[in-house]
Amino acid sequence: MQSIIPTKNNRETKHANYRRPDLEKIAEEIKTLRDNISSVVYIDPTKLEYIVASKIAGGHVMLADFHGVGKTSLARALAGSIIWDEEDKYNNGVKIEPFNRIQCTVDLLPQDILGFTRFLGSTDQMVFVEGPIFAHFILCDEINLLTPKTQGSFFQAMQEKAVTVEGKTYTLPDPFFIIATMNLEGAHLFPLPAPQLDRFMLQISMGFPEPEIEAEIIKKHGREDAWDDFGPVIPAHKLLEWQRMVDEIEIHNDVIDYIVACVRKTRFNQEIMMGASPRSGIKVSRLARALALVRGTGYVNIDLVKEIFIPAVAHRLVMQDSSKSAGDLLRKVLDSVPVEP
Repeated sequence: MQSIIPTKNNRETKHANYRRPDLEKIAEEIKTLRDNISSVVYIDPTKLEYIVASKIAGGHVMLADFHGVGKTSLARALAGSIIWDEEDKYNNGVKIEPFNRIQCTVDLLPQDILGFTRFLGSTDQMVFVEGPIFAHFILCDEINLLTPKTQGSFFQAMQEKAVTVEGKTYTLPDPFFIIATMNLEGAHLFPLPAPQLDRFMLQISMGFPEPEIEAEIIKKHGREDAWDDFGPVIPAHKLLEWQRMVDEIEIHNDVIDYIVACVRKTRFNQEIMMGASPRSGIKVSRLARALALVRGTGYVNIDLVKEIFIPAVAHRLVMQDSSKSAGDLLRKVLDSVPVEP
């Protein structure tokens, strides 16, 4: 399938007048958030852009990494950068925490995450005791240590922003964002099934820092006062404003056709057992628009799609040979789908 895409110069001319007056201001506000996180956590700036864009796009992030690279600090810094109002601390009478960390273990049960009901004292009144899922930002640490039944407790929360306990449905707050981490190796692992991985907008690795950066990390975080100057910088309502702005970012039909062509090509490859679902194209589109907003542009181009396609799609594929890299195959897909000037 061929998509006729305007040349780069023509695209820039075409979209030159599309830039909204407030896009640069929004990008500066988002940069304030990113700079605040970077003041206490080392992470590649581009990867931080991806994570913030995933949040703005309404998605969730999977970090496939080793221990000790700063995953917990990243989630803590993101939540701690937000100025929360009193109205953000309750949702339909249920208390909402700014940030919760769920340390996953094989004996964790769904009610340990979602919550449960119990009798209140000696009365006949039933009360709901909320689980750690009731938070604006959640770090689900080592999710592949959970049994499949407990992993499944995240399905409704991630897709519908709600949980059902004993027949009653409770809505989750907005903003609501899950950062899950996955061990790359170890014992007692329960690989997430494809339908659950498909719920994550993005999967990346923070990776190990360069030697000079690692030395700076040791100097800074070898002190007890490393976080003393850290504080919130962005009001919570700004996150919701940014989420609404994603729909205002232009994505041309030719760019959508390119996304569709790349997604569909994963379904007709002998090396892939299960190709990308239609949800994949939706997530790529929305993530690309959110990333354009993060960078202060009002439109999505092909280069932006190519940049985020692998981290947004690779984890959704089931390979015939699990030892082969889905990312390497997707690079071939991107190279094989033509873009005409």
